[in-house]
Amino acid sequence: MAVTAAQAVGRRTAEPARIGVFGIGLAAYWDQFTGLRERLEGYQRGLEERLRDLGAEVVSAGLVDTPQAARAAGARLAEARVGLILLYTATYATSSQVLPVVQAAGVPVVILNLQPTRSLDYEAMTTGEWLANCSACCVPELAGAFTRARVSYRTVTGTLDDPLAWEAIGEWVDAAAAVAGLRAARLGFMGHTYPGMLDMYSDFTQVHAQAGVHVEVLEIDDLVARVEAAGAAEVARKGEEIRAMFDLADPGVDPIADEISPEAFEWSARVAAGLDRLVADFALDGLTYYYRGVGGNVNERVTAGLIVGNSLLTARGVPTSGEGDLKTNVAQLLMDRLGAGGSYTEFYALDFDEGFVLMGHDGPGHIAIAEGRPVVRALKLYHGKSGAGLSVEFKVRLGPVTILGLSQTADGRLKMIAAEGESIAGPTFRIGNTNSRLRFGPGPAPFMDAWCAEGPTHHVALGVGHQLGRVRKAAALLGIELATVA
Repeated sequence: MAVTAAQAVGRRTAEPARIGVFGIGLAAYWDQFTGLRERLEGYQRGLEERLRDLGAEVVSAGLVDTPQAARAAGARLAEARVGLILLYTATYATSSQVLPVVQAAGVPVVILNLQPTRSLDYEAMTTGEWLANCSACCVPELAGAFTRARVSYRTVTGTLDDPLAWEAIGEWVDAAAAVAGLRAARLGFMGHTYPGMLDMYSDFTQVHAQAGVHVEVLEIDDLVARVEAAGAAEVARKGEEIRAMFDLADPGVDPIADEISPEAFEWSARVAAGLDRLVADFALDGLTYYYRGVGGNVNERVTAGLIVGNSLLTARGVPTSGEGDLKTNVAQLLMDRLGAGGSYTEFYALDFDEGFVLMGHDGPGHIAIAEGRPVVRALKLYHGKSGAGLSVEFKVRLGPVTILGLSQTADGRLKMIAAEGESIAGPTFRIGNTNSRLRFGPGPAPFMDAWCAEGPTHHVALGVGHQLGRVRKAAALLGIELATVA
């Protein structure tokens, strides 16, 4: 069960996918078969209207029927800067009148091999009627020409009203919108990566070049100044927001947990107010951060107060990742723009008796995809980190889930790794961390071995719904390798 764009959780309002559409036919047919062109153009108009209903911004280049028309269509789609082309094979056309369009636009192509009818009346068939149903005839030719011309393409085959074909087309529309959002995004990088976590170190230039996001390098001082400048009224408003979003927990059984003092609560609210200013001032769509801290100085205290505010940011579509993991922040942003959330997560433990993987993290989470109300718990210390303060605890919504990791190969290429699973009911840790019971098909041991065989980063973006269809299409649009673990 996939979570559709209409069921999006927490994400910012995104611009629609700008999709180029053109149909194809052979000019020689029009004088030979009266009404054929008009009939095919009617099919194409219906297809384009359905795409608009899916939320796409359609840039139509009409029905292309000659090499000259192909060059004009290519110039139109290139000028419109479309992110994806949907090529409707209305009837047969030569590849020479198609290739110039996609070469000029320079973006991936999905060939829509959509026949008007499921079956034909073979006894009564005329040549003109066959040509109106001849969608498949040129698809192998186009595939061969595109392959030789190094044009990235996929196909969707079915009928004009085929629900499965339209489900795939809808996934392409969603993926194109998410990728457009990713490529327009500005991710703040504040501080540095957690020392020694070699899997997470990132080359900003490679992230720019391969994912298209802008990395805005920030100083912790940029945040500290805004935290200190926050006024009493905005801190109070932020405190009201925290109380509305979270339950405030007692210490519980963990000896490092504490009562939530008024001072600790006010500090988290103040830091959250400063975060809002930081995001607005630098026009950020996400934030990656880590600061080690020195002797309880103000930088350390601000960093220790980030978790609640960053969870609020993540819930409204500005995903945040701790420990300086930029690559996972990119994965979170993509999952969020797909409407699935994208909570910062790692492997916690394996339960071999009940057959699940416990996954979570200390730090911010995507509270818009929580099962029930998330909890704020005070901690006297953060394990492995400096400082103390309020931390966030919840499990992700029960039901289908997808995890998406973004790693890097030995030759410097980004690589996505994804798996679909199930968030299941049952007790989890009450230690001020996010943590969920996730069940993956093979069982915890074979799943863990298969996941690690792909060379992952140890964090992932955890989202709701089975999203592999959209993730595959987003990876294809980005030109990034995707490995799936079943």
